[in-house]
Amino acid sequence: MRIDPKLKPSDLTKPLQRLFDLAGRKVRDIDRTWDVSRGTPVFTVEGKYTTRGWTEWTQGFVYGCAILTFDVTGDRALLKLGRDRTRRHMPPHITHVGVHDHGFNNLSTFGNLRRLMREGKFPHNEWENEYYELALKSSGAVQAARWQGIRVEKPSPLSANATQLGYIYSFNGPHSLFVDTMRTIRILGVAWQLGHRLMHENDRAADLLKRAVLHGLATNQYIIFHGQSQHTYDVRGRTAHEAIFNRNDGLFRCRSTQQGYSPFSTWTRGLAWAMLGYAEQLEFFATIPEGKFKQSVGLPRRDVMRVFTQAAVETSEHYIEDCSALDGITYWDDGAPGLAQLQGWRDRPADPFNDYEPVDASASAIAAQALLRLGRHLNKPRYTQAGLSIARTLLSDTYLATSPKHQGLLLHSIYHRPNGWDHVPKGRKIPCGESSMWGDYHLLELGVLLHRLSSGGRYLTFFD
Repeated sequence: MRIDPKLKPSDLTKPLQRLFDLAGRKVRDIDRTWDVSRGTPVFTVEGKYTTRGWTEWTQGFVYGCAILTFDVTGDRALLKLGRDRTRRHMPPHITHVGVHDHGFNNLSTFGNLRRLMREGKFPHNEWENEYYELALKSSGAVQAARWQGIRVEKPSPLSANATQLGYIYSFNGPHSLFVDTMRTIRILGVAWQLGHRLMHENDRAADLLKRAVLHGLATNQYIIFHGQSQHTYDVRGRTAHEAIFNRNDGLFRCRSTQQGYSPFSTWTRGLAWAMLGYAEQLEFFATIPEGKFKQSVGLPRRDVMRVFTQAAVETSEHYIEDCSALDGITYWDDGAPGLAQLQGWRDRPADPFNDYEPVDASASAIAAQALLRLGRHLNKPRYTQAGLSIARTLLSDTYLATSPKHQGLLLHSIYHRPNGWDHVPKGRKIPCGESSMWGDYHLLELGVLLHRLSSGGRYLTFFD
């Protein structure tokens, strides 16, 4: 991709104002027209949000969009909408034992509301704060309970030479580790920071920070490729969607995919989840004293941060050098077969309206935030400027849904290409022109971060 070395957050002030103006209208439109008995808005078809019952992992994004828009605009009607809908519809997600999505649903709602109250964006109420904190504690513990250990026969530098490893398993079952979960484990960090533990039989306590750390170490060892073998698919920074473990003996068996093209290519939204998950965890770990960290995790903080830095840098470099087009936007998978028909696709801006393979702007919105955070944490302008360059593209007319008839915000988002779930407009050969609830939410989250960077506001984090 082409990185603009001179771009500043303040250069995006007007596009960001347009984004949040649009968001205020579209959040209201969705709330006014959506029938909650139908399920949860997931993605658009011909500009109107529809549902796809799978795990209802996007409901927190629906109300989170209202809360984030209030964060920037101060529109208290949107705050009221976000608070009311969170209280009414989100409690079942707190104790949902069947998914790996707690960090998506509950930090987007309860977490954002708690953060804004503590920042003084609306009046502090002790009981309301306690309600949000109890929700976050409970959600973190329920998420951590989906735990499976990994049999470590030989400690590896890829997992900080840990003699214990494990992972929060996906909704597919105990054998399955998803790359997505790198961004949801932050709910464990918040619950740990609030002093919470997961209690097992005989009053055995599980440390939530430790489980988050071991999950990230396992993801680096078994999901991320590091270019250390002779396998042709072993490209440094590449991510698989899924790792499969034999639950009879706890050993790793193979990589797999659910939403990517293959286990040996890069599903770009999965890559972006890893980029952002590791970057945020690095920011979080840096605030924890070394002694307290080792007491919880049993490993030196510097060793863990070295591995998490490796993961963040390698995935970010893979995004910049291998997966993105000239303007920083990715297609849905770097191994998608139709890319062979788009020769030189890395050397020109992404084309959402081509006839062969769809772009996934939602992956780019997630990745842009990751690059901004990693650049700040490492003091590496390359990543900061890459994040800003992607953001500028996403806020352009090509990707921002400016039509009042379109309920989405971020155009050209892809959900599940292998299953054919995404809408193909009449006269087109591939999906394009549609939005997703996670894409809209993460564009707004990116927008809040950029707004605060440009205005000198408080830096946005998921933790205190």
